Amino acid sequence: MSLAQVHYTSAAPGDEGTAGRFTAVGPGVSGALLAEIEPLLRHELPDGVADRPSDGELRSLPQSFTYAALSDGSRLVSRSAPVRDTAGGAGPGVRFHAHAVHLPPGVPLPGDRLPVEAWRSPHWVAVTPGGAIPDPLTLPPGPTAVSEGLDDFAVSRGPWLAAVLADLRRASEPTEPGGRPVVLVERQCADVARWLGLASVTLPRESAERLTFTTYTRRPGSSAARVVGVLPEDAEAARAAGLRVHVCAGQPPSARGTDDAWAATAARVWRSRSPELFREARDLPGEPFAAGPLAVTALCAGIALGPDERAAAAGWAADRPYALDAKRTGQLVEALTSPGIDDRTGPEFDAAGRLFGALEGRCPAAVTAPLAAMLVTEAVRGGNGSLELPRRDAFVGPEGAAVAERLAPEILTELSDTAGTRSVARTVQLLRVARLLGVDGTDALPEVVDRLAPALLTEAAAEGGTDTPDFAPALLELLDEQFEVRTALLGALDRIAPQDPGAVARFLERVALPFTGTQALPHLRMCAEVPGAMATLGGDRAAVWHRVLRAAGLSPFAEPLVLRTAVGLVWEDRAPTVEEARLLLDAATSDSHRVAGTWARLVDAALGAPAAAPSATGTPAGPSAASTDEAAALAHDLLRGFPGEIGGRERAGLLLLDLVRELRTGAPEPGWAETVRTLCAQAEPVEPALRERAHAALVERLLAPDRPGAELYDFVHGDDTELIAAYDRTARTETVRTRLRTQPAYAADCFTVWTAHPHAGKTWPPVAAALLDEVLRPAVRAMSAEDVAEVEATVGRTGSSGRAEAFRTWNRSSTLGRLGRRIAGRVRRG
Repeated sequence: MSLAQVHYTSAAPGDEGTAGRFTAVGPGVSGALLAEIEPLLRHELPDGVADRPSDGELRSLPQSFTYAALSDGSRLVSRSAPVRDTAGGAGPGVRFHAHAVHLPPGVPLPGDRLPVEAWRSPHWVAVTPGGAIPDPLTLPPGPTAVSEGLDDFAVSRGPWLAAVLADLRRASEPTEPGGRPVVLVERQCADVARWLGLASVTLPRESAERLTFTTYTRRPGSSAARVVGVLPEDAEAARAAGLRVHVCAGQPPSARGTDDAWAATAARVWRSRSPELFREARDLPGEPFAAGPLAVTALCAGIALGPDERAAAAGWAADRPYALDAKRTGQLVEALTSPGIDDRTGPEFDAAGRLFGALEGRCPAAVTAPLAAMLVTEAVRGGNGSLELPRRDAFVGPEGAAVAERLAPEILTELSDTAGTRSVARTVQLLRVARLLGVDGTDALPEVVDRLAPALLTEAAAEGGTDTPDFAPALLELLDEQFEVRTALLGALDRIAPQDPGAVARFLERVALPFTGTQALPHLRMCAEVPGAMATLGGDRAAVWHRVLRAAGLSPFAEPLVLRTAVGLVWEDRAPTVEEARLLLDAATSDSHRVAGTWARLVDAALGAPAAAPSATGTPAGPSAASTDEAAALAHDLLRGFPGEIGGRERAGLLLLDLVRELRTGAPEPGWAETVRTLCAQAEPVEPALRERAHAALVERLLAPDRPGAELYDFVHGDDTELIAAYDRTARTETVRTRLRTQPAYAADCFTVWTAHPHAGKTWPPVAAALLDEVLRPAVRAMSAEDVAEVEATVGRTGSSGRAEAFRTWNRSSTLGRLGRRIAGRVRRG
């Protein structure tokens, strides 16, 4: 099939207003296509071109070789070259001539060559042929000039190779038209063509065919090509246009070119002068630009790669262990485990571990042994706790003995080190490697486990959240592999559980430790039971406690520490209520509580009980009142049960509660008010509810008709502001007011008390006067005449005739006051 050709030249002198003109157009190229083609053929000379250049200067001027996709799906391959202006005149001495070949949709170049291979073809012409246009462009057989010397060019551009190849790969993707081009800055446009030659060898053919380009332009920002070449003087304009610019004609870049593992591998292949490997790699399964196939091919050919590329090779082979034959598998393992490599990374080791797991059982042990040795060496010396370790049988034979002999002293030394801090993952890894290599660590195991057990809780808590800790999978594998470690570690956790059972329970919720065997492990079983008990029984903490205690399988009489664990699990962040504390106290002997240390929780329950609220009858009532009475009774029992353990402010607080019990139910020792003050001072900082409870019990007893006079005298003259205020509040309750109205003898007693100590300090007199006027007077006013007379008589009998007269005077002033108010009312009404 004939390919239409187009010739275009710059405007002749006198053709003002035009950049150029078509001088020959082959058949099938429409006028609409010519309008699209014309901008592609125009050639703008660099600045500073001589008016009459010599032949050498003319040959050094840039030529633009272009491959463009047209709107109708056809393509254009063209060369625009400077030529000498033979027309003379005053214009510049250089013009340009463009020669183009039009490729209809689906029609390749002769010989099915890629467009870049037509560069330097001897069939490009710099003049318009006379007469008929000759036959279409053909290419000579064999490599064309652009393919020659690509190895040398690639080596010379080593610092830029990876970054440029990465961008050329991205530029070849099937993106939408109008994307921003990649700009290659070279002093010679032929070197831009060589870059494209590198791409044509490196990229798959379909990608290379999408790579439209021009080797030279002055206006890269307006080019529709995916790759453009510019001279160094135009590089800044390309950067200003926001384009991706590679200046390959200056100082090499100091930083690594790209993070693209495929491009980095391709660059190393080119620098090794092995472009045939690209074809081999394309025969392997995988995505076109996956780094794995190319990296595997390069490593098998003996090309040294970086850690990312080696990781890609190992990962690819791990996913496809069937894709390589035995020879290449051995070559790959040998390359990955080379002793000369000193820059391996964590991801590379992880990939190598996956490769070992994929090859183990498929290949002879002699092939996989170097991988196994490398992995365990890294596990010991590199501290990589995420490695997938080989099985124990991977080290059978002399290879295993050599590795064990080399690493055993290091493992035992680190396991025995108690000075430094070692993470859980590190300890687990060392224990697993020790077993793999048959290293006997029996002597160090008890101390290792004693350090490992609390570290599990600490690291799990530090990670936070409810997800499984990072170290959990390796830990569970360790416990599954090594019975002696599992037994020792579970025993150590069971021993520390009573100290912080809540932390152990939270850990067991996140890590399902295997303790379903014959070990007793009462505390671990309790910690594992509590989440289900809480979910099932809800807020009934007493029921949860019973269920958790049953899970231990031991009686608190036989093992008192189960008390501590159960209490810590159920009441971890709070004190029990008084009722719950009574349940706990009755569930075991005082000796059991003493050993378990749970007596302190019982003390907290007693001291933290809420204050009682007075009822309408004047006696404590309701739940808080019951709690008060039970708290006082609990305090009494605790003082008897733990006399040697309870001291300091806690003992004073319990004594204060016990005094409350005696004030309400018995006859405490004399000096009530002073005892309350002393015990409150000793119990500082005393709980507000406890202080309120003690004050209330004291003043209730002082307001009782049968209180000793000496106690009342001490109270009044003690001038304690808080106690007198409590007395005032209680005296104003409805209970006392009712008793005053209905019991003349009680009203007489209160009158005597409230008038008997007019000079007792500063606090009592105004309180007593207010009670007389605001509490007693309304009560007497509401009495019948007979009851008032009985009050007066009682005051006279218990006091003196003078006190009876004082009552009459006090009562008369009240009566006169009422009479005066009545008369005043009548006058106002009149």
